[in-house]
Amino acid sequence: MATISADERGALRDSVRRLLADHSAEADVRRAMETEAGYDAELWRRLAEMGLAGLVIEEDFGGAGAGPLELELVMEEAGAALLCSPLLASGVLAAELLRALGDEEAKTRLLPGIAAGTAIATVALTGDAGTWTPEGVAVTAAGGPGDWRLEGVASYVMHGQNADVLLVLANASDGLGVFEVDPAAAGVAIAALPTFDHTLRLARISFEGAPASKLKAAGPVWDAVQQALNLALVGLSGEQAGGARRVLDFTVDYAKARIQFGRAIGSFQAIKHMASDLLLESESAISAARNAARALAEDAPDAEAAISLAAFACAEAFSLTTATSIQMHGGIAFTWAHPAHLYLRRARADAQLFGPPAYYRERYIQQLGG
Repeated sequence: MATISADERGALRDSVRRLLADHSAEADVRRAMETEAGYDAELWRRLAEMGLAGLVIEEDFGGAGAGPLELELVMEEAGAALLCSPLLASGVLAAELLRALGDEEAKTRLLPGIAAGTAIATVALTGDAGTWTPEGVAVTAAGGPGDWRLEGVASYVMHGQNADVLLVLANASDGLGVFEVDPAAAGVAIAALPTFDHTLRLARISFEGAPASKLKAAGPVWDAVQQALNLALVGLSGEQAGGARRVLDFTVDYAKARIQFGRAIGSFQAIKHMASDLLLESESAISAARNAARALAEDAPDAEAAISLAAFACAEAFSLTTATSIQMHGGIAFTWAHPAHLYLRRARADAQLFGPPAYYRERYIQQLGG
């Protein structure tokens, strides 16, 4: 992992913020989310040129070699701008899974394209139950070297309909394995899932005798999967924290500007209390997300607990902040045309993306007990 100073992290954040201010404004988000792919290919190219598609990929494979601290900061800006992109699916979850597995041939073959943004990879981990645990894997693999075949269903696959490479977790006779699958191969059927958040692309993938190549694993496969999920959770927590902060900012601005009964509504005591709650929630989310990133970067003993804490705290903070913002805006924010509505949908979808807050709260309690 490259050594990156605090000044360099600040410069990276500023560069991302400027790029998204120019190319991911509300009108840009609305246009991108209604396209078939769900993201702006030109903006994705710019993000890749900046090194974000390969942010956490090792420099030997064309990446920036950054870590959780840099990822969390970038994702704060992504969340604030409601970025539509396959960054979390391809540049984080898939890339980290390949690194964690340790299959050097696969890394050499796949990571440069992912880092350059010219190939989109995604990970199929869970079935229709959406549990994100080993028990939730609903794909099986049969055969052997050179002739693996997959059967079953993977669901909630981020950008599955846009992927050039599928990394599929499946149960084989010798245990869990990760299999590389061509999405265009015979026996693979990809169907888009309806999403509450129109900026999110999810797919359900059915496998019926689909040909696959098994990737090598240097250690237990689920350990590699959990490593990838941990980094993705740090990224998602950063996105939620950044989104919550942006909602706070434009809600306070509205409260200062909206005049009712001859006064700015921000001068009313009830609105002041609600704004205070928003500040507490957004600042707590930022603290939790950054603490999880620090703990993971330092491989701290409490890293798993810090990630679980961020997973439920940031999800709940983003959801509460967006719901309260709509109340403070009044009826206008209930309309599809208002940006608060978009943030509410992102918050509700993010809160379920890798499992609900209740799951991570329970896991956090168990980790504290351990």
